Amino acid sequence: MNKYTLMVLGGAVSFGVLTSFVKLAYNHGFNAAEISFIQAFLGAVVLWVIVCLSNKNHVKRIELPKLLFTGAAIGISTFLYYLSVKYIPASVAIVILMQFTWLSLLIEWCVFKKRPDKLEIIITIFILLGTVFASGLASQQEVNLSILGIIYVSAASLIYAIYIVANSRFGKQFNWKNKSAWIMTGSAVSIFLVNSVTLFSDSHFGMELLGWGLFLAFFGTILPPVVFAIGMPKIGASTSGLLMTIELPVAILAAHLVLGEIISSRQLLGIIVMLSAIIWMNVLKQNKLNNDLQNTSST
Repeated sequence: MNKYTLMVLGGAVSFGVLTSFVKLAYNHGFNAAEISFIQAFLGAVVLWVIVCLSNKNHVKRIELPKLLFTGAAIGISTFLYYLSVKYIPASVAIVILMQFTWLSLLIEWCVFKKRPDKLEIIITIFILLGTVFASGLASQQEVNLSILGIIYVSAASLIYAIYIVANSRFGKQFNWKNKSAWIMTGSAVSIFLVNSVTLFSDSHFGMELLGWGLFLAFFGTILPPVVFAIGMPKIGASTSGLLMTIELPVAILAAHLVLGEIISSRQLLGIIVMLSAIIWMNVLKQNKLNNDLQNTSST
């Protein structure tokens, strides 16, 4: 795997550990609006400090709306996903969230006329199969799901797919510091606008929330946006969307380690299927890239 692939994988792994700690934060009385906003706000602050300490080129004004839109997408997606786990089981929520895999391919196809190749379609099928087993949904006989929860996480999945496509296409000419700072600014502003009433009327701002915010900001709004801003433009939206499905098995493993949730043999099978599909995709793509380079050099 090349370094850009590893960057996107690392960001997805970072996202995967968040859900378990968000649940712990819920147990301390915080809500989705507070958690998602403090996470995005602190992430933006840290990234802007990094920008101010560097002498890199600035983002052109004409590009700002695109980067702010990208940030708004990840911000609203994060908030809706955090909100959904209050209504439906996390295992079900993350399965629905993982639909961004084929949604990002569909958006690329419909909007930018980039048709997915056979490899991406095959890998997507394996990943979707793996998500069903890795979530534990395949072993559940009867699941009573909240319609509201399904709507929230379905919307989060669609907006997450939009974020992947936008991040892979916008701001390619800018360095990761400025790009990440503007994206996270858009994220914080969008979450604040959507939840302004809740944040002012039912807030628990204090040192405890600040502590949770710093932890969640590092793993959710500092590290991932940085590595995504660097890696996604290099490998494209389609591959990025497939790689980011590793968030599911990571989330399940984190729930086991942090919350003590039991992992069944079917879930382990699903994790193995997903990881194998991701590795298979990258090996084939790397071999194709090497062959293309050899053919170019020989001609």
